[in-house]
Amino acid sequence: MHDLYAFLVGPLMWAVAIVFIGGLVWRFVAITRLARKKDPYVMHYLKAKWTLRSWGAWLIPYYPRSMRMHPWVTFFGFLFHIGVILVPIFLLAHILMWEEGALGISLWTMPEWLADVLTVCVLAGCVFFAARRMTVNEVKYVTDWTDFALLVVIALPFLTGILAHYQIFNYKFMIIFHILAGQAALVIVPFSRIGHMIYGPMVRAYLGSEFGGVRHTKDW
Repeated sequence: MHDLYAFLVGPLMWAVAIVFIGGLVWRFVAITRLARKKDPYVMHYLKAKWTLRSWGAWLIPYYPRSMRMHPWVTFFGFLFHIGVILVPIFLLAHILMWEEGALGISLWTMPEWLADVLTVCVLAGCVFFAARRMTVNEVKYVTDWTDFALLVVIALPFLTGILAHYQIFNYKFMIIFHILAGQAALVIVPFSRIGHMIYGPMVRAYLGSEFGGVRHTKDW
């Protein structure tokens, strides 16, 4: 078991990091090329001023009109994304693993209670989004099995992590399952809809610059 753990947090973690970062870079380059092909003049009106204005507006809960029109989606969406981003990076157990294992870095650590709360928020968000895909007609129409599979991929690292932390079921099995689930999620990110973490800000930069610099209006 110790040898398996050392392999997962060592060589395999490096491989996963390479695929994750390389995939995001590839996705960024591919989307940039596609945008320039579709609109050769996109770089001419892509400006930092309008990009930052758009990013700032969409980072404020309930500020854009579409967020106010879907209050529960906004509520669960913000909590979900905050948890998905902060827990994997700032959880004490992860930072200790990075210090002693593959990456050798040290960061600020979040309190245990906050990690638990955000983990529950992520799991609640997965349940909410799954229920919404099954009950809201306009969302149900564009939903297939891959959307539910992605929610499972996101939920598993958080579910197995909290079960392992509180030693529910077999700890050794659960921690191995947790590591594998997290690595699988990282590998899938650049090649699935979860990749909106890279193209989402790009879309906002494009729309923000077009609406602000060309149409002289807001994009929210």
